[in-house]
Amino acid sequence: MNAGEKGAGEKKEAMTGVTTAEQWWDRFFRHGPYVLLGLATVVSAVTSGLIMSRADVYAAAVLFPAALTLQLLWSRSPAPQGSRAAQRHFVVRTLLAFGLTWCNPFFSMYTVLGYFDAGRLLPQRRMRAGLLATAVIMAGSQSGSGLPPTSLMNWVVFAVLLAVHGGLTMVFAQIGNREAEQARTQTDTITALESANARLEQALAENAGLHAQLLLQAREAGVADERSRLAAEIHDTIAQGLTGIIAQLQAVTSTAQTDPALAGEHLARAAALARHSLGEARRSVHDLLPAALEHDDLPGALKKTVTIWSQRTGVRAEFTVTGTAEPLHDEVGATLLRIAEEALANAARHAAASRAGVTLSYMGDEISLDVRDDGRGFDPAVLPPYRGAGGFGLGGMRARAERIAGTVEVETGPGLGTAVCARVPMVRQG
Repeated sequence: MNAGEKGAGEKKEAMTGVTTAEQWWDRFFRHGPYVLLGLATVVSAVTSGLIMSRADVYAAAVLFPAALTLQLLWSRSPAPQGSRAAQRHFVVRTLLAFGLTWCNPFFSMYTVLGYFDAGRLLPQRRMRAGLLATAVIMAGSQSGSGLPPTSLMNWVVFAVLLAVHGGLTMVFAQIGNREAEQARTQTDTITALESANARLEQALAENAGLHAQLLLQAREAGVADERSRLAAEIHDTIAQGLTGIIAQLQAVTSTAQTDPALAGEHLARAAALARHSLGEARRSVHDLLPAALEHDDLPGALKKTVTIWSQRTGVRAEFTVTGTAEPLHDEVGATLLRIAEEALANAARHAAASRAGVTLSYMGDEISLDVRDDGRGFDPAVLPPYRGAGGFGLGGMRARAERIAGTVEVETGPGLGTAVCARVPMVRQG
């Protein structure tokens, strides 16, 4: 058994013990008065011929049914502690017990009830008075001659017994105070638990509302993210493919009369670009890997991409790998390939470059992609501010990198060429 199970078991045993004690006391206060009154009556009847006069017998015959009736009425409708009804019940019962004990000292067995329920019936400020009255009756019954004492010796014994019973009253008063304190503590604990439960229910209701709101926001964010992804894929595949097709068809138009063979090459390239763009569009819709990564790793796919781009644009381009190549997660490879394609497309469209270079660097926990050209460059200050999502070109590259916790930086200036650097975490193929 571990410590938690042991502690839970001890707590359960303690609670069970408290419950059993309360049940025992409830049974005592429900049935005990009848038992003690009946026992005192039997003993008093047996000894009536020795210590009771005829008047005492008659008085006891009247007081006994009165005490029994009082207890029956109380059992039917008990009142809460400290109420006027509870105080009246205690006072009347104490007077009846005093009268019965005056008739026969053995009725003190009934009087002793005052020690046990003074704390249950009387308010705390009057509990000691009730206990003292019980102590006087008990001391008188045990002094040998009943109440009042008939001799000096009986008075001395009465005083000694009263002192003893006075000590008992202090003990019972302390017990009563402790029970009252426990009752207050239990009430405060119950109140605190009810308040905590109310706060918990309120918090659960608020959490349910927030959960529903978060689900709605997550759906909206998912829709927006998917729209952004599809827009970027269309821009990077269909739009660039169409641009390339248009360029090849324009070349066909310009060379059809002078060089039919070259025009045929441009026409074949246009058809190949059309087929490739159609395949990429289908893959984008189904969120599949780019075709270049189906049969090659990232370095191989980038090398083919750079070679095809160089052949199509006529710009001399080189591809370099540094570090030890490792298998990458599909999303990382697709992101870097798309960033390279976009950077090369921008270089072909805007830079008027004569030379370009692509470098893929494996650097431990990070992988870097650098695309450089010696074109005309541009002034970064004239670009619209990047808003973190959506858009194409440089903004689209940054958005792609940020989806996998990466970054894209651009270094350029008028006449200085352009360098695009993408850095993403190294997430290996699982």
